[in-house]
Amino acid sequence: MESKKYWLAYLVLIVILGLSTVTYKNIKDPAFELAMLLIVAVLGILCITYYFMHDSKDELYKVAFVAILCFGIITSFIVPICDVSDETEHLARTELTSRGVIIPHWTGEDLGVERAYNLTGPNKIAKYNPGAGYDSIESVKFFTSYLGKTVEQTPYDTEKINHTPVLIVSAFEQNPFYGYLPQAIGMFIAKLLDLNVIWMMWLGRIFNLIFYAGLISLAIKKTPVLKIPLLVVACLPISIYQAASLSIDSMIIGVGILAIGYFLYLYTAEKNSLDTKEVVKFSALCLLLGLCKLPYLAFIFLLLLVPTDNFKKGKKITGYILICIAIVGIIGILWSTYSTPTLMHSWRSRLRFINSTAQIDYITAHPKFILRFVSQLFTYNLSHITYGTFNFFGAAQKVHYSDSYHMIVATLLLFAGATLFAYPKNIRFDLKTRIGTLFILLMIYFGTSFIQLLTWASVGYLNLGITTRYFVPLFALIPIIVSDKIKILDRFKENYDHYAMVLIICFMATMILSFATKYY
Repeated sequence: MESKKYWLAYLVLIVILGLSTVTYKNIKDPAFELAMLLIVAVLGILCITYYFMHDSKDELYKVAFVAILCFGIITSFIVPICDVSDETEHLARTELTSRGVIIPHWTGEDLGVERAYNLTGPNKIAKYNPGAGYDSIESVKFFTSYLGKTVEQTPYDTEKINHTPVLIVSAFEQNPFYGYLPQAIGMFIAKLLDLNVIWMMWLGRIFNLIFYAGLISLAIKKTPVLKIPLLVVACLPISIYQAASLSIDSMIIGVGILAIGYFLYLYTAEKNSLDTKEVVKFSALCLLLGLCKLPYLAFIFLLLLVPTDNFKKGKKITGYILICIAIVGIIGILWSTYSTPTLMHSWRSRLRFINSTAQIDYITAHPKFILRFVSQLFTYNLSHITYGTFNFFGAAQKVHYSDSYHMIVATLLLFAGATLFAYPKNIRFDLKTRIGTLFILLMIYFGTSFIQLLTWASVGYLNLGITTRYFVPLFALIPIIVSDKIKILDRFKENYDHYAMVLIICFMATMILSFATKYY
């Protein structure tokens, strides 16, 4: 059987990489870790076997769906309570959405930020007004109380969902409701079946993961080229970590990769084969993505890179494209005028006084500050983002930190970098497309970072709070940007996809092993 040698490669890799995460406490009591090793070993072999049963480009989307679900579901259970960054707040918004609340209502007078939050002292540290917040239920507090704890450390088997009304302090009011629909469906089912309180989180995570797997599967099916590079990005440990949570980042990553897959479909279409409806569909996709994270509205400019000959209307299609770009831009601006003020209804405005105006004034008065900002984006921040492909936020530690998985990170970056920069292409992107895609990537990177500078960083400081999850879809643009003259992997073209699939599964399995050794 052809897949047997790949089974062996997979098993050897997960043992070696898994051992690199082991500490003394795991050696003292290795039962759980060994059980997880056995589970991921079996799952990996099954996924590899399934891949070889569907060993064709046309059926890779099926393998993507199955593999993401297999390892994602385990991730959704094994990651501690709301341990993903901001997951307690995502859970709060999910709970509101599960009750049909489309636009969260802030309870309390909007008296201006200083009066509403009673800002005092030289640093304007906010004292929260306990009479303000969002209407939710008592069980949301369960997840705050046990934040960062494993299920073994909670009375999860006895606590029932408590529907007593309470006020909660933050609920991501600025995010669109549809970013929480999959999670809300799972949470609604948990409530409907009167399950224990922990299932509010678990079913929410699982339904979010299922939706993500569907988006990625659709992206892989839609694109006729670069299927493996897109799948590598979709299955990065940080991608699966977010997908198996309650975070809206799952929607952003999934829709972002789908948009790129759709662009590749448009770009490679035959001449005179596309209707104007394809422009509308792609524009709608970019709008859904951009309302979740505004800088990603820039994806709409990918339409300008699609050869006009691919459309039945030929050069006339440019007018339709410009109209769609204008509509998407206007809606984005209108959404921004609504969403930006709602940031005041958040713990962030109490953690530090958000003052975009003061930050802009500081930048204007100190021109060298912007040079420091740009320099940091291409030094510390860029290295932090690449290293973050296998580093996670742990609520139990109460701070952002980096896990010391140097061996895993180095191996992952070598594999992902080789795939994204040197994957054998059966298509050539012209210079205009490559430069245009690079420009779009930089627009989103700079735009996201500058928004963080205005809405997160302290005035006069560069503590941007940037993490890898903000930029995962941008990784999928790299194969379009790089030259097709890089032919390092061409000699391995025949078997590269097979080994790439093994490594994709391997790193998802290794992530689960790292959680087992870290938390249990």
